[in-house]
Amino acid sequence: MADIRRLPEALVNRIAAGEVVERPAAALKELLENAVDAGATRIAIALTDGGLTRIEVTDDGCGMAPAQMALALERHATSKLPDSLIGEGQAIERVATLGFRGEALPSIASVSRFTLESRPHDAPQGWRTVVDHGERVEDGPAALPPGTRTRVEQVFAKVPARRKFLRTPRSESAACLDVVRRLAMARPEIGFTLDHGERRVLALQPEQGLADRVAQVVARELRENGVLIDMERGAMRLTGVAGLPTYNRGVADHQYLFVNGRPVKDRLLVGAVRGAYSDMLARDRHAVLALFLDLPAEDVDVNVHPAKTEVRFRDAQAVRGFIVSGLRQALSSGDRRSAQAPDAAAMGRWQREGEGEPAPALRSIFQNRDWSAPDASRVAEPAAPWRGQETGVMDQPRVDAPMGRAIEAGQQVEAENDYPLGIARGQVANTYIVAEAADGLVLVDQHAAHERLVLERLRAAGAGDAVARSQALLIPDVVELDEVDCDRLEEAADRLEGLGLSIERFGPGAMLVRSVPHALAGSNPQKLLRDIADDLAHHGVDGERGALLLGEKLDLVLATMACHGSVRAGRVLRVDEMNALLREMERTPRSGQCNHGRPTWVKLSMDDVEKLFGRH
Repeated sequence: MADIRRLPEALVNRIAAGEVVERPAAALKELLENAVDAGATRIAIALTDGGLTRIEVTDDGCGMAPAQMALALERHATSKLPDSLIGEGQAIERVATLGFRGEALPSIASVSRFTLESRPHDAPQGWRTVVDHGERVEDGPAALPPGTRTRVEQVFAKVPARRKFLRTPRSESAACLDVVRRLAMARPEIGFTLDHGERRVLALQPEQGLADRVAQVVARELRENGVLIDMERGAMRLTGVAGLPTYNRGVADHQYLFVNGRPVKDRLLVGAVRGAYSDMLARDRHAVLALFLDLPAEDVDVNVHPAKTEVRFRDAQAVRGFIVSGLRQALSSGDRRSAQAPDAAAMGRWQREGEGEPAPALRSIFQNRDWSAPDASRVAEPAAPWRGQETGVMDQPRVDAPMGRAIEAGQQVEAENDYPLGIARGQVANTYIVAEAADGLVLVDQHAAHERLVLERLRAAGAGDAVARSQALLIPDVVELDEVDCDRLEEAADRLEGLGLSIERFGPGAMLVRSVPHALAGSNPQKLLRDIADDLAHHGVDGERGALLLGEKLDLVLATMACHGSVRAGRVLRVDEMNALLREMERTPRSGQCNHGRPTWVKLSMDDVEKLFGRH
């Protein structure tokens, strides 16, 4: 039997570092948490090469004496757990600080060249300690203002097996920026600055209000497109800002969750958010929000993972129910701009066709019909024109009610059996096309339907050898985005060029749009590029693997383009445009549902219409 022996202290620290410091952003997180716990009012962060070469954090907190600095570099030494709590044996359950494990500094120092400089406010000078990959190489006086300065250099330089798993400087920089953003939202009373190389990436003033800090960190548009939340249930309190359902993103990266002031990434909380928005968002869209949950310390366990990003709740169902109900209440009654859920009973009746059969809006409109016949590709003209169309002058139909466009009086268009979706009779609320089919009344969501048609056109354009036709902009459009989003778009520029979208870098935080796909002429470049950047963030564009993923997920990028190139709800359509849309739907695969899985049309049978008026 092999002898059991103690591992060397340096090796123990490196093993622990594998859990605490898997990348530069993790080291930065630990240093920032120490600065916050030290009572800092201003924190300055400086990065070189995304933190791969250097991370420096300077704060104006309480500082440390030389003896405290030496102790801080030993494992399981911390000032975060007072003797009164340790004596009770329940210290971790009642901890109020971000850090408490006493592992971060020795772990970081074991895999980098680590410099710790600190000076208490009542000390005449500071002290410096330097540890090079676990070996102390320098101790001596240092000149610095009151507070603490930590520097991490050459991370994993002597651990090549770990170094090769690190990503590019751009990716590591994006991860570091995310860490700073999350902690800055949790502490709006603290000022933060972040410099990457020679550039100032983030500057946040101290003593900001929560709503102002969240809007500045997440997105300026959230101020006009969000609702404030402040609710209590028993000992729990939920505050923050929740974006309206109509203000959403393509990935969930813009959901910031906090428990007792600690940034977390918890599945329970993410699921609760998804549940709250379930009736108001498409399956592939995600809410934008920052939620702060506060509850008694003994009701949550923060000692689940060394990185302290996961938590466990004593009563998980109560927490989930509180978040779901709180969000729904805020979105429904707190602001009337929020989207309302569809009426389930009405949808069920209109789409009920027979036991075991799919609803007509979800069923192929090619069923029981051979649409490969030569005449199947024709685009039908309306059987009769609107008044004035014969002379080339298109009169607008009379509006008899505030709900939208009324049906033109005297119109004598007969529904043809040849057209499953019928003939357009008018438009309601400038959003829904009303059509008369041989067997009932059809309502079509013009945006959802056209979105599917544009997607299929884009797919067809990219399926051949020729690249998609592009529409050059008369004046190139400058779109301002986060630097990280610009990096992703720049890396994918060549592939997007093949789809007809021509973009190029225009400074650190902007992209220049020179042309868009022909099918998307007139779309909003700002929204288009933001959603494409979200898609790229979710599916990866970093290196060869990212390029492969982008190729595999091309349909998702096309779907984003299609959404921005389709007819919007609220646009007035002519009758010939409505009929052209219906005819194209009839010969386009998968036109029964939009790109987000929602139905594009519903049908009310004539029997149901007659029942509504007591004729049956």
